[in-house]
Amino acid sequence: MKTQDVANLYYELMQKNKREQIYGELYSKDIVCREPEHAIAMNIPTITKGLDAVKAKSQARAEIIEQVHNEHCSKPVVGGNFFSVALGRDLTLKGKPRMSVEEIAVFEVKEGKIISEQFFY
Repeated sequence: MKTQDVANLYYELMQKNKREQIYGELYSKDIVCREPEHAIAMNIPTITKGLDAVKAKSQARAEIIEQVHNEHCSKPVVGGNFFSVALGRDLTLKGKPRMSVEEIAVFEVKEGKIISEQFFY
């Protein structure tokens, strides 16, 4: 798959909230995830390597969510081997007030798989 194909499928699957399918079909087993430095204050590692570790981090974050009220993913913008989307969630974390989270995600694609992701929030 070309970068545009990966981006389109990512968007399509996000619209259906099929994150596990995204991991299974689109992510490289050697994926590298980068979070901003201020994520450390939320107990989120700034660099996570490997598909199993990225999935475990995602699962840990999901476990602290009480309810997702709404979420969105913008259509992807593709440039070379990269694509980006705007992501947002209106959610309530366990024991916390309702909040909105907005971020930009940038993905790098190589040989039809996402090899890196970086989040800006």
